[in-house]
Amino acid sequence: MGQLIKRENLQTLLNRLRSEGKTIVTTNGCFDILHVGHVRYLQKTKTFADIMIVCLNSDVSVKKIKGPTRPINNENDRAEILCALECVDYVVMFDESSPENLLCEIKPDVHTKGADYTLETLPEAKSIIANGGRVEFISFVEGKSTTNVIKKIEETAGC
Repeated sequence: MGQLIKRENLQTLLNRLRSEGKTIVTTNGCFDILHVGHVRYLQKTKTFADIMIVCLNSDVSVKKIKGPTRPINNENDRAEILCALECVDYVVMFDESSPENLLCEIKPDVHTKGADYTLETLPEAKSIIANGGRVEFISFVEGKSTTNVIKKIEETAGC
């Protein structure tokens, strides 16, 4: 079972993990309404290293990116759900629009992102590579997205 860790405690954790010889993979996202696409993506992410840290957009961050009606689930609920997944070791929240600063703190061995990005279009890619890491892109599960879940709920509710 994963654990929510405060950003101010992150370096202590990272120092311990690295002293134990552990490799670290990160990913980031809103993970608002968890669906099978998220689960498969997170499971695949875990295969790249010993320890997976999910950098979770806080409610403030989600609103900046997705607009005033999001997130559907608050940050504490989203973090708890992620922590319940066997493949997730740690969750750390960030308020910025981009995880770049947080990823510069973590310096992961590997960072994963959806295959809708490339090294050229992923803003944090240069920082990951400059800090000695690599980026892996993971294909999405066709038709599975939070936006699609919300649309289906709205259609079903007659909105």
